[in-house]
Amino acid sequence: MNSGNGKLASSNSKWTLQPEGELKFAHLLINQAVDAAFGLGENGEFLYVNDATCRMTEYSREELLAMTLADVDVDYSLHNWSEIKVRDFITFKSRYRTKTGRIFLVEISLTRVEHQGKKFSCVFIYDKSDRVVELSMQKWTDDLRQAKDNLQEEVSKLKTKEAELETSLSLLHSTLESTAVGIVAVNFEGDILSLNQRFTDMWQIPESLMLSKKCPQCKTFFENQLKDPEAFFRLIWEVSSQSDFESYDILELKDGRVFAHYSKPHWLDNQIIGRVWSIWDITESKKTEEALQLNVARFRTLAETTDANTFLIQGTRLCYINPAVEKLTGYTIQELLNGFDVRRLIKSKKTRQVRNQNQAANFEYQEMNILTKNGTERWLACAVTKLDGMLDFGGKPVELITGIDITDYKYAESDLNQALEQAKQLSELRARFLSMVCHQFRTPLNIVSFSNSLLKEEVDKRTAKKIQPLLDHMQAAIEQIGQMLDDILFFAKAESAKLNFEPKPLELVQFCKDLVAQMQIGIKHNSINFVSQLNSLIACIDKKLLEPILKNLLDNAIKYSPSNRAVDFNLSCEKEQVIFQVKDRGIGIPLEDRQRLFEPFYRGSNVDSISGTGLGLSILKTLVDLHSGQVAVESEVGVGTTFTVILPLLTK
Repeated sequence: MNSGNGKLASSNSKWTLQPEGELKFAHLLINQAVDAAFGLGENGEFLYVNDATCRMTEYSREELLAMTLADVDVDYSLHNWSEIKVRDFITFKSRYRTKTGRIFLVEISLTRVEHQGKKFSCVFIYDKSDRVVELSMQKWTDDLRQAKDNLQEEVSKLKTKEAELETSLSLLHSTLESTAVGIVAVNFEGDILSLNQRFTDMWQIPESLMLSKKCPQCKTFFENQLKDPEAFFRLIWEVSSQSDFESYDILELKDGRVFAHYSKPHWLDNQIIGRVWSIWDITESKKTEEALQLNVARFRTLAETTDANTFLIQGTRLCYINPAVEKLTGYTIQELLNGFDVRRLIKSKKTRQVRNQNQAANFEYQEMNILTKNGTERWLACAVTKLDGMLDFGGKPVELITGIDITDYKYAESDLNQALEQAKQLSELRARFLSMVCHQFRTPLNIVSFSNSLLKEEVDKRTAKKIQPLLDHMQAAIEQIGQMLDDILFFAKAESAKLNFEPKPLELVQFCKDLVAQMQIGIKHNSINFVSQLNSLIACIDKKLLEPILKNLLDNAIKYSPSNRAVDFNLSCEKEQVIFQVKDRGIGIPLEDRQRLFEPFYRGSNVDSISGTGLGLSILKTLVDLHSGQVAVESEVGVGTTFTVILPLLTK
C-alpha cells in the first residue's frame, strides 16, 4: 500500500514504515496536534513549525521559517540562553507577540536534541493567556491608550488657549505703549512689575535703574525728583492687599511739573492681587487753574494755547470752551455756546477722592464720559473748580473744568482686565489638566502595581532569583511614579489657590520629633539630628501645610547627601518668629541655579541622575507664602546646603 513517497507494509498485523514514510507520517501527526510545536536552530532560527504554531502566532509557515524566535518572543532578551543551551530539558514562561500585535503569556517546554552532528531544540508551547495577569496587562494597555488620546486632546486645547492669550497680550502691549498716559503695575511688595514707555519718559528714568523697593538707588532717584517723596512711597512702597480704595493723587516734582496719579485695585477671585497706576502730566492744567484765579485775561490766553480741554459751565449751559474742546467733541464753538444743553455732551461723570489734598484747595477731580458729535465716546480726567464771584457771569457761580483725554487708558484698562481674566482661565485650565493627567494615570498605575503583585506570586522558584529583582525594580518605579503624580496634583491645587490656610495651635517640638521618628524608619544610610532650643513651643500654624514643608526639606537633604552623613534639623524662636533650619553636607547648589530654585519643574545643573520632579521647592515656597513667611538658602558646591524657613509666631 503506497502513500506518496512513503511505503506502508503489513506483516503479522503490525505496520512498518520505510524511512521516508516515517518522516511523512510524523509530519502528519504533529500537524494534528492542538499545541504549538516547532524546531529551533542554534541561533534561534525556525527550522520547522506545525499548523498550531501558525494559528497561535498568526504568521504563515513561510513567514515563520524566515524569522527567528526573537521576532515573536517579547522577553527573549531576558532569558538566560547560555544556561538553557546546556540543559537537555527545561520549562519556563514568556510572552509572545502575534502578527497583529497581541501579546499573550505562554509556557514553554524545550528539549535539546543532537542529530547527525548538529544540535537543535524541539519546543512545545502552551497558551496561558487566560491568566488574570495577561487580562490586567491588556486592560492597562487599553486604558493607557485611551489616556494618551485624552491627553493629546487636552494638549491641543491648551495650545489653542495659549495662542489666544499670546495674541491678547500682544494687543494689550501695543495699546499700553500707544497711550499718552504713563501706566505702571505694582505688587504688594512694592516691586514695579510692568510699565509702559510713557511712564519711563515722564520720569526720565535711566535704563540702568532697577525699579524695585529692594534697590536703594531706586528710592534715592524718586526722592530727588519729588517735593514730597514720603507720599509717593506710602502709595507705592507701603500699599496693602487690604487697600481697596480708588484714588486720585497729586505729585509735585522739584522741577515744577505736576502729575495726576490715579490708582485702582485689581481683583482676582475676591482678592486684591495688585494695583494699576496711571500718571499723566497736569502741569499745564494746574497752571491754567492758578492763572484763572489771578486774572480772566490770563485765563483766556492760557486756555486758548493749552492742549487741555477747558470748559466753563453755568447750570446746564456752556459759557466758554477752548479750541481743544472743539477738536475733542467735533462741535464748533458756535454750536456749543448757543443754547446747547451740556447734558447732551456729558453723558456721565464720577467724582474721585484725592488723598493728601491741600485743605485750602477748592477743586475736585472727576472722571467724565463725553459723547461726541459723531456718536463716539471719549473719557476725560478733569479738575473741577467753582469760580463763585471770581468771574462775572450774571452773578451766578460757574464751574471751571480742565480735563485731559484718557480714552486710550480706559480702553487699555478694559483690555488689561480681559487679558487678566484669560490668564485666570488658562491657570484654571492648566490646573484641571494636571489634575486630569494625575487621575488618568493613577488607574493604569494601580493596575500595573496589582499585576506586579500577581507576577510575584506566580514566579517559578527556579526562576525567582532572576525575575525577582526585575519585579522589585518595577515596584520601585511604580512608587516613584505615584509620588510624582502626588506632587503634580498637590502643585496644581497650590497654583489654583485651592489650598486653604487654617492655622490652629500646634506644639511644634513634639510635632518635629514625631516627624523625624516617622521619616527615620524609612532611611537606611543617613540619620536626622533634631535639636530644639526649647522644650515646648506652641504656635498657630496650619499642620497640614507645615508637614509637607518640613518633609520636603528633609527629603531633599537626605537625597542629595552621601551615605552615612547626618542631616541637622534645628528649631528655634526669635522676635515672634518660628525658625526651622535644615542643613546637609551634600552636593550643594551652584550659584547660577539659586535664582530659579523655586520655579516649577526647575532642577539644579549638578543633580545628575538623582531622581526628582522639580516641584518640591516650588510647592514649599507656595506653602510658606500662605503662612506669610520667608524661605532662604545658603549653599556651597561640594560642601552642603542650609535651608531656613521663617514663619510668624501667631498666638491667637
